[in-house]
Amino acid sequence: GGSTGRDHSLYLATSQPVEIPRGATLMVTVSQQSSAERQVLGRFRLGVTGENRAAEYVDTPPGIRAILSSAEASRDTAQWEAVVGFFVRDVAPGLRTERERYSAVLRERDELKPLTLPVLRELQGKERRTTRIQLRGDFLVTSDEVTEGVPAVWPPLPEGAPRNRLTLARWLMSDENPLTARVIANRFWEHIFGHGIVRTSEEFGSQGELPVNVELLDWLACELRDGGWDMKRFLKLLVTSAAYRQSSRVTPDVLEKDPDNRLASRGPRFRLGAEMVRDQALASAGLLSPKMYGPSVRPPRPNLDLRAAFGGNLDWQPSAGEDRYRRGLYTEWRRTSPYPSMATFDAPSREVCTLRRNRSNTPLQALVTLNDPVYIEAAQGLARRMIEAGPTPEARLGRGFEVVLSREPSESEVSELKDLLTDVRKTFAADPKRAMAMAGEAKEPSAGREAVEFASWTTVASVLLNLDETLMKR
Repeated sequence: GGSTGRDHSLYLATSQPVEIPRGATLMVTVSQQSSAERQVLGRFRLGVTGENRAAEYVDTPPGIRAILSSAEASRDTAQWEAVVGFFVRDVAPGLRTERERYSAVLRERDELKPLTLPVLRELQGKERRTTRIQLRGDFLVTSDEVTEGVPAVWPPLPEGAPRNRLTLARWLMSDENPLTARVIANRFWEHIFGHGIVRTSEEFGSQGELPVNVELLDWLACELRDGGWDMKRFLKLLVTSAAYRQSSRVTPDVLEKDPDNRLASRGPRFRLGAEMVRDQALASAGLLSPKMYGPSVRPPRPNLDLRAAFGGNLDWQPSAGEDRYRRGLYTEWRRTSPYPSMATFDAPSREVCTLRRNRSNTPLQALVTLNDPVYIEAAQGLARRMIEAGPTPEARLGRGFEVVLSREPSESEVSELKDLLTDVRKTFAADPKRAMAMAGEAKEPSAGREAVEFASWTTVASVLLNLDETLMKR
C-alpha cells in the first residue's frame, strides 16, 4: 500500500522454475477492506524472466543495486566500502561457514530471554529503615534512634561524605585508620612464621591477645601502608629479613627463653598446610598442573562406598587429564563429605569462616602420605624422575634429594636408602603381584625398567616424600 502516485516494486523469486502454459492468463485479486482503508490499485506492470541469476538481483539491497548501476569512476569511498562490505558479509563463497556461524549466533541472541536480577542499593529518604538501640537485645524494647558511624576511639568518617558502603570502604583503607594495616601485616607474618605477632589473628578486640611486639607490628603496618599496599613487596621484605633467614635449630637456652618462638629467636619450623602437603608431593613428582582458574576438580581419593542422607553415594569418579593433578585449591569440597586427606591435615570444614588453622600431628597423617592414592602416584612420578637421572643408585638418590629437599644426601642417608632398596627388591621379587600393584600404570618396562625395579624405587621415593624435613617448613 501507499499514497497515490507512489511507485512500488515487488520481486518474487521461486525456489524452482515455474512452467507457464501457452495462453495462460493472470488474475489479480484485491482483498476488500473498509472504505477508510481501501487502496486503489492503478496501473501496474508485470515482468517475467528466466535469467538464472535473477535471484541474486532480488537479494541485493536497493542501495547496493543503485551503486552497482553507476560507473565505477564516479563511486566515492563510502560507496566502495558499502559494496565491499556487502560482498564480504553476504556473498563471498569462501566465508560461507563464517556467515552460517554468525547467523546462528544472531538467532541464539534473539532467542535469549531478558533476565531481571535484583540489585542491592540503599534506600533513600523516607524509605530508609529506622534503627533503634535494643535494650538487652530485646527487639520489642527499644531506646534512642541511631545512625551510621564508627567507634569514637578511631578517626571519624570524612565530614560531609555520604554515610554509605563506599565511604566506609575508603575509611577502612585511609592512612588515618590504624587497624587495617595492622591486621594484614599480622596475617602475612603468621603465614611466614607460623604464628602472628598477635596470636589471635581473627580477633584484635578485647577478646584477643595483645601483640608480643607492638613496635614491630606498628613498623610493619607502616611499611605496608607507605609501600602502596604492595603485597609482593611486603612479602619479599619478610622472607629476606634476618629473622626469617635464621636457622631453625633449637638450643636448650633458646628453648627455655622462647619455647614457642614468639620472639622469632630462631627460624620458623612448622608443618605445611593441608593443600601445600599435597601440592608439594605432586610438584616433586613433576605432576602438578600449572593450570589456573576454572571449575573445581575431583582428584583421586579412596572409594569407601559410603552413603549420605537419602542414599546418595559419597564416592566420585576422579577427573581426567591434568585436572587430576591440579592444585589443592581447586579440589571439590562437600560439606557432608570433605576431601579426606586434607581434613586429616587440619583443613577446616568450611562451614564457617576460618582465619587461623590449628595444626596437629597424628598417626593418621602418616597413613595418608603412605597409602593415599595421590601420594602413591606422587611416589611413582618421583621414582620415574630418579631412575631417569642415571643407572647408579647414587645418581638416582642424588636426584631425589635435589628435587624433594633441595640438597645433597649425606653418606649415611645414601647407605640407609641403598639397604632399603635391596630389601624391597627381594620382597617384590618374591611377590610379583605386589610389585605390579606398587608400580601401577608405570609397570610396563621402559628404558630397561621392570615392574620389580620400578616398585622398589617407588618405595624409596615414598620414604623421601614422608621425611620430617619434607613435610616441615624449616
